[in-house]
Amino acid sequence: MKPVVLIVDDSLTVRMDLAEAFQAAGFRPVLSTTVAEARRALQTEPIDVAILDVVLPDEDGIELLREIRSTQHATSPFVLLLSSEEDVRDRIRGIQVGADDYVGKPYDANYVIARARELLRSRTSAGTATRQTILVVDDSPTFRTELQAALELANYAVVTAADGEEGLRIADNIRPTAIVVDNVMPGIDGATLIRRVRLDAALRATPCVLLTASEDRGTELRALDAGADAFVRKEDLEVVIARISAVLRGTSVEPVHAASLVGPKRILAVDDSLTYLHELLAVLRGEGYDVVPARSGEEGLEMLVAQQFDCILLDLVMPGIDGIETCRRIKSSPLFRDIPLIMLTAAEDRRAMIEALGVGADDFISKSSELEVLKARVRAQLRRKQFEDEHRNIREKLLRSQIEAAEARAARELAETRAQLVEELELKNGELTRAYRELQTAQTQLVQSAKLASLGELVAGVAHEINNPLAFVISHLATVRRSLAKLDAKFRATIERDDLAGWQRASDRLAEMEGGLQRMRDLVLKLRTFSRLDEGERKTVSIRECVESLLTILGHRTKDRIEVETRYGEPDLLECYPGLLTQAIMNLVANAIDAIPEHGKIVISTGADGDAYRISIADTGTGIPDALRERILDPFFTTKPVGQGTGLGLSITYSIVRKHGGALEFGRAEGGGTEVIIRIPMTS
Repeated sequence: MKPVVLIVDDSLTVRMDLAEAFQAAGFRPVLSTTVAEARRALQTEPIDVAILDVVLPDEDGIELLREIRSTQHATSPFVLLLSSEEDVRDRIRGIQVGADDYVGKPYDANYVIARARELLRSRTSAGTATRQTILVVDDSPTFRTELQAALELANYAVVTAADGEEGLRIADNIRPTAIVVDNVMPGIDGATLIRRVRLDAALRATPCVLLTASEDRGTELRALDAGADAFVRKEDLEVVIARISAVLRGTSVEPVHAASLVGPKRILAVDDSLTYLHELLAVLRGEGYDVVPARSGEEGLEMLVAQQFDCILLDLVMPGIDGIETCRRIKSSPLFRDIPLIMLTAAEDRRAMIEALGVGADDFISKSSELEVLKARVRAQLRRKQFEDEHRNIREKLLRSQIEAAEARAARELAETRAQLVEELELKNGELTRAYRELQTAQTQLVQSAKLASLGELVAGVAHEINNPLAFVISHLATVRRSLAKLDAKFRATIERDDLAGWQRASDRLAEMEGGLQRMRDLVLKLRTFSRLDEGERKTVSIRECVESLLTILGHRTKDRIEVETRYGEPDLLECYPGLLTQAIMNLVANAIDAIPEHGKIVISTGADGDAYRISIADTGTGIPDALRERILDPFFTTKPVGQGTGLGLSITYSIVRKHGGALEFGRAEGGGTEVIIRIPMTS
């Protein structure tokens, strides 16, 4: 039975073009011009995939998507939104409501069909998981059909592709048991496809069988040289099936969970130049990438929160948040910092390149460069990210095996100890019961100790790797400052006033750099401390002591301009995660300090409020406008000037309070400022 595709678009040209393309691809198209027509079709037809325009004559297409998702069940259709790339808000809204993908106009019909096929395969793969799956790649429809029928009679699940590009995409999507590929095909031939499979971390162990109609002996040698596991001629299907079975018998392949380079990669392209943006879209989509455009740093950050991306292309100079600040915000977030980011610029600027790389960009390229260079840089960054992910998986697997080995050793040792105790105390029932309980406690502590020891080794290693280059930089920076001080003492009297001011600014910048590096060293020390201490348990602590200690730390920021008043209520003791709660209070106090432009007051009050413990931080600062209150907990959103905040502080504070099972509330303080209240349930 042919899969049914519902095409909803008010453009006759689009409807007929997609209908013709899907029909040629083996689908049965159902056409609708309005939301009302589409709603009737969904009620009467067994729709597999819906291609849905956003802007329709009678209603919003995304509202129809919302209806589809509200009644979602196992047979609900996949939904592809098809609309203009100009409005980023439509893409974000559609993804958030539940679209399976978003394709921008002007579209490539072949790409739309390929995405529909991939979505349908993801649904059917569950039903074929119990059988070995063979991917057949051949440009001959007749031979594909014959070989598929023969393989299915042999109890294999079969998926087919008409060319090499489609075959690679399908291979990444379903991870087949084996690949059978024709040698001679337009575009990517069989030998090239196998070569690319062997270079891919996720697919390289997949058995490959190369088919040919040629009698040439050299063809077989070239096939084996490319990495094929077997070579067979097409004329006898029985021989082909036997050869595939033999290859599978001699292969034991464990599933590989690394990312694949041949799968569709999604790239976020951020540039305020529509001309260059369209050029990027055309070139990179031609390489098989799914490219999502954004025309400003703000749009790029919103898109990054809505969808997952494998690479980011970021223009350096843009209105609003420029490329440097956008890069800084992305790289400051643990969620997004590992995504490769390439900075683009219209002018050769050495200082801009240094600044961009300094805030975290992974590469920097001029727009005037050949687009082949850009494509090569993108491929290089994707390869680098894949290798990093692969190595991280290896390290995590090694760590897990070490923890499991420690647990196994502890279990064996405790089992031996238990046996000895049972034998010695067999006649002393009372003492035996007490010893058994003590043994259970010791087992729990030993297993926990083994886990913490392994984790501590990992953290200590990371801190050590950071500390060595950091100490080197601090040492050399101090040497530079001492040299400047000597020159300053020697030549100050001979330097003109303007040059003297510039000299002083350079010295001040060096001092700021040294201060920043010292703060980084403090962070490394904290990592080392973590590697030696267990701070993961809830403890009963004095809230007064927590507040007073952090006020001592922040005293240099409040001195002479901000009055801090503390009002401690009862009880003073609270069971919590001490380090996390102190961090949350410090974030809120630091925000209150930043909200007071010159002179003002901060009031910190604590104590019980019903069944909850209440911690309030109120300031006389500028306050939070009503229009922004709904967004203050969003990642990347900040009211601070560019370069002075990432917009992650309140999000982290909210996560800490939620970890305690509590709530975070915002209100107005006396004098027009802000009051932030932490409420944490008190244990009985």
